[in-house]
Amino acid sequence: MDIQNKTTDSESVPALAGELRALVGKFKRRLREQSHTCDFTPSQISVILRLEREGPASVSALARAEGVRPQSMRATIKVLESLRCIQIVPDPADGRKNVVSLTSSWQKRIKKGREAREDWLIRNIDGNYSSSELEILWQAVTLLKRIVEN
Repeated sequence: MDIQNKTTDSESVPALAGELRALVGKFKRRLREQSHTCDFTPSQISVILRLEREGPASVSALARAEGVRPQSMRATIKVLESLRCIQIVPDPADGRKNVVSLTSSWQKRIKKGREAREDWLIRNIDGNYSSSELEILWQAVTLLKRIVEN
């Protein structure tokens, strides 16, 4: 796509949206390649990231947060437990319930994966772009943040 010759009229917006969607997908795949993680389903990734971000939770709380039935969440949890990504322990406040949390080894693995992806980006950006191109990248990041936040 020749970015220089694109107009800013409303007819170009669908083409821009399509290009942006395709580019973001390719970007995500390239980042995923850098972290060398296992193949997880989107729902498994979502649960892992939620546990990392929000901490331990019950299966029913995870199901509500993810918008799925508790039975579906139990199936996801069972797979993650078999892969030793999570641990399930009795809830200290209510022994009848269980609490799901990430294992310490998976917390470290997530951190290493993020560091590998960021390192790839740094190596890719550092020294490959002029100061004016870096400024454009900063502007692009600002605009992409606005898209995500709307």
